[in-house]
Amino acid sequence: MMAQNAEIKARVNDVDALEIAARRLSGRTPEIIFQDDTFFNVPNGRLKLRKFRNDAGELIFYDRPDSSGPKISTYSKTDTSEPDILAKTLEMALGIRGRVQKTRKLYMVDQTRVHIDKVEKLPGFYAELEVCLNEDQTPEDGKVIAEKLMEQLGIDKADLLTGAYLDLLQNQD
Repeated sequence: MMAQNAEIKARVNDVDALEIAARRLSGRTPEIIFQDDTFFNVPNGRLKLRKFRNDAGELIFYDRPDSSGPKISTYSKTDTSEPDILAKTLEMALGIRGRVQKTRKLYMVDQTRVHIDKVEKLPGFYAELEVCLNEDQTPEDGKVIAEKLMEQLGIDKADLLTGAYLDLLQNQD
């Protein structure tokens, strides 16, 4: 069985206020992560190879609806120590759909990953919540947690996004 998250993604109007709230809720300073995601053409869901600055990587398949509000994402991740070689193989087999590079501040709030993202080639900042569901939790439980955290972080429902960063980048053209 694949793992599940309840997720939201939103534009950020006041990044300073969001960071203060995230730091208060998490009780610690954020982890700073640079991610370079290459998306590949696949018939369903999304497949991306994520490369980190330390040359480690992970291949991630995920499927979620493109709708606003908390949505359930099912996913599977596989670590790789050779992301560049894997990227070339996947490009030959599937072709590249696009690329997203971002700097992410990660705050952990209980079972939720709170991301504050600066995406290259997109204006402003973005927030993403990933409520990592436990085996005994339902998708509805995750949605309730995400909605409560949105309120605590000051994320307005009007700022929610439906798709992925890749969609935003491709719709700029």
